[in-house]
Amino acid sequence: MRERMDQYKAVPLGFDSAEVADLPRTRPLLRDFPTPIVTLSESAVAHNLATMANWCAEAGVELAPHGKTTMSRELWQRQLDAGAWGITVATPWQASVALGWDVPRVLLANALVQPAALRALAPDLGRLTVWADSPRAVEIMTEALTDAEPSAPLAVLVELGGAGGRTGARGQEAALAVAAAIAASPVLRLAGVAGYEGALAHDASPESLARVQGYLEELLALHDAIDAAGLYPPGGPVILTAGGSAYFDQVAEVLAPRRTAGGDGGRTVEVLLRSGAYITHDDGFYRSITPLRRGGDGREFRAAIHGWATVVSRPEPGLVLVDAGKRDLPYDEGLPIPQAIRRFGESVAVPLEDAVVTALNDQHAFVRVPEDAAAAVGDVIRFGLSHPCTTFDKWRALAVVDDALAEEPRVIGLLETTFG
Repeated sequence: MRERMDQYKAVPLGFDSAEVADLPRTRPLLRDFPTPIVTLSESAVAHNLATMANWCAEAGVELAPHGKTTMSRELWQRQLDAGAWGITVATPWQASVALGWDVPRVLLANALVQPAALRALAPDLGRLTVWADSPRAVEIMTEALTDAEPSAPLAVLVELGGAGGRTGARGQEAALAVAAAIAASPVLRLAGVAGYEGALAHDASPESLARVQGYLEELLALHDAIDAAGLYPPGGPVILTAGGSAYFDQVAEVLAPRRTAGGDGGRTVEVLLRSGAYITHDDGFYRSITPLRRGGDGREFRAAIHGWATVVSRPEPGLVLVDAGKRDLPYDEGLPIPQAIRRFGESVAVPLEDAVVTALNDQHAFVRVPEDAAAAVGDVIRFGLSHPCTTFDKWRALAVVDDALAEEPRVIGLLETTFG
């Protein structure tokens, strides 16, 4: 009996597991796949992996990319193979997935204050680092782990926040109290300082860049104060980490000077970025804010994710309805962007000018077009997308194409995701 693959909306109807496994050899045309569909462009992913690895090496920082972006074992492994220090996650469940996938170092960018989760993860604490922003969080971790026989002390970073931001101790005095509590715990190890500047700004205006700069300088000052107070354990490595995908250039500029390799009795200080969206980039939010566009050296990331949808209705001269909506495409950081159209029965997509998505329903997108636009029922529109983090979680598998911008993209594989 054939094992059908109907559980994946990214494969043709009736496909079986053997046909999916054979995609790298058969390389069918994307136009033979159903819509709605989101594709992952292999050429762009490979370019982005190499570009980020080279940038980090030149900047003198390490990378622990945020795995929640893709929740893909294959992409995580490719990031590790490209030199990533480890993988960042956001929840205890994600940490469990990463540890189960044998990720060598897992950074949980959050407080771990669920006693049952602490006890469950206790056998793997040697590979796990977490955050804390209050003495109460330290108390909960200490109580839960004291009788759990952990494999090693749990490495904990002091999280510094900012006014109006997200989590994180507010101010150096409060953060130092957290550091002192961690240092005093018999089952925890004070392992450094962490923060997230992306919660403090959302654009690249001079005001936003200045706010990020000031916050990062406070983060560095906290590390220096902890060191001066003698709270770090002697000889142990220390982590300084910040950096989403919007301001990692500023993170490197401020924190990289503290990086040391140890040796001669000195302490190793590792500076970690946690950028995750770079691996696929996008045509929306991250395209507008990425530091590479501010760098001016000609380097850039390439958008690797695209949506494809079929025109199912043209009820008015200036309105087109396609078969992709909120269940398929991201919309929290900007609506999808019409880029090109493939006419019914044709093989090559051509630019779609002056079209804009105005709204999404669950399974439809409203596309406004010029009244004389050549868009008819059965045509397929390619969309640029904004925000990979809310793209991947809508798909248990994405069709991998050789190059989404090729005249005739070919499907070369299926990328599975794990979102629980």
